[in-house]
Amino acid sequence: MERLHKFMARHGVASRRACEEIIASGRVRVNGKTVTAPGTSVEPGRDKVEVDGRVLGRPEKPVYIMLYKPRGYLSTVSDPRGRKKVTDLVRDVEERLFPVGRLDYDSEGLLILTNDGDLAYLLTHPAHNIPKTYLVRVRGIPETSDLKRLSEGIMLSDGITAPARINPIGERNGNALLEVTIRQGRNRQIRRMFEKIGHRVIRLKRVRIGPLALGELKAGQYRHLGETEVRRLKKSAAAGIRPSARRG
Repeated sequence: MERLHKFMARHGVASRRACEEIIASGRVRVNGKTVTAPGTSVEPGRDKVEVDGRVLGRPEKPVYIMLYKPRGYLSTVSDPRGRKKVTDLVRDVEERLFPVGRLDYDSEGLLILTNDGDLAYLLTHPAHNIPKTYLVRVRGIPETSDLKRLSEGIMLSDGITAPARINPIGERNGNALLEVTIRQGRNRQIRRMFEKIGHRVIRLKRVRIGPLALGELKAGQYRHLGETEVRRLKKSAAAGIRPSARRG
């Protein structure tokens, strides 16, 4: 037997967490009956599982893509308002892909697309603590003392942030460019951190996730990841698990 959300993730529906939400929304049927309980288990090869009317058969070949998400695209696979989505940029892949984590509509940079729910779980679960690095341009020049507050953790509406690494890179037209590395993934976290010290983010670009760097990709471009890169991503996520999570 296998938990339903893990079974769905293994078949490329979405990440495990997103699959739990899909189940709760009543979009999944097992042997013809709608199920909404997150703890539901199924027997692979015997139970018939349908998501939005599509029967899940044998798992698809795993696909791993790194994409330079341009500004003005949603990090999602569907949008009722018909706005541009990151999946619109990947045109030569037959497998159903989904983005791992999110980049805001107005943000750009490195985004991973895959049909491997287990990798998505490793990279997005808070316990795995994988570092993500951004280039951030803010309005004005923050004081050193304020940057120290951000690096040590600052109180936001949803709690205090974890320590961050912040390195000033330069200035242009009276605005600062900084390299920021965080290990959390709260909604619009970096933008809210700098707003807290009175400096609005003008531009935000993610350049690294764990060992994977954006490199020479241009906005809208993508490439497939190699086996070594995927192994390093998984190893990095596993190495970042907090001690309390390991005991659990």
